[in-house]
Amino acid sequence: MSVPMAYISVIIIWSTTPLAVYWSSLEAGFIFGATSRMVIGAVLATMAAAVLGSGLKWHRRAVIAYAVSGFGFFAGMMSVYWAAQYVPTGWISLIYGLMPILTALMAHRFLEGESLTGHRMLGMAIGLAGLAVIFGNGFMLSIQAVLGIAGVLIAATIHAGVSVAIKRLGTELPAITMTSGGLLFAAPLYLMALWLSATPLPSELAPKTLAAIGYLSLFGSVFGFALYYYVLKNVEATRTSLITLISPVLALTLGNILNGEALTPSILAGALLILSGLAMFEMGEKLGLQRS
Repeated sequence: MSVPMAYISVIIIWSTTPLAVYWSSLEAGFIFGATSRMVIGAVLATMAAAVLGSGLKWHRRAVIAYAVSGFGFFAGMMSVYWAAQYVPTGWISLIYGLMPILTALMAHRFLEGESLTGHRMLGMAIGLAGLAVIFGNGFMLSIQAVLGIAGVLIAATIHAGVSVAIKRLGTELPAITMTSGGLLFAAPLYLMALWLSATPLPSELAPKTLAAIGYLSLFGSVFGFALYYYVLKNVEATRTSLITLISPVLALTLGNILNGEALTPSILAGALLILSGLAMFEMGEKLGLQRS
């Protein structure tokens, strides 16, 4: 797949994932929803790696990369699943819009050639202003909502750190290999969390819940992560993280249409600012802004 097509595919998958996360956890709880997705995803990803002929590599650097990736799959996604109980699905994608800031700061510190130019910093500021408009327009947040926002912020920080760490390792592993290895490391952690939580296993699941788990296992985990790592290998880390500035707009629209989530003028204004920030980040240098 071409890099632009993979980039677009990741945006679509990430835009639909928050809603699927919410639906997959409705009946049996967020731990069961997350665990079922990751365990099935680990099996599918390992099968895909074998079929494609890449398989798993077990040299030292590859194992370290799997462990780092697996930590992100577990800690980051578990935080998102927990937070989805308390905040609208569109908000999850919007809060993840902060990840370019986190990634850029980490990449600037730990990766060579990842500079913070003037137009990028301006684009980030405009994107942050969009998020501020959305969340700062008189929202009266409950404690649960505040905790949910904190949970997504923690997940975004973990995801940014993992992205930079994998880029720094430079393992050159195929995307599906990285995905299957990370999921294999994460799956036992999820199973242990499910066991420790003493969550009763459901005897029956609604078709909507099953469809959400299946979608997340195949597209959200296998294809989504594999395509993301493919993009990550071929695009600099800060630009890869801009996916999280595009997907919120689609996620908000889907949340409104399919889940009845509010889509107010302030949210639309914030989304416009986010897209403006994205344009500045990507095209500011071409428009004549000088590097800092």
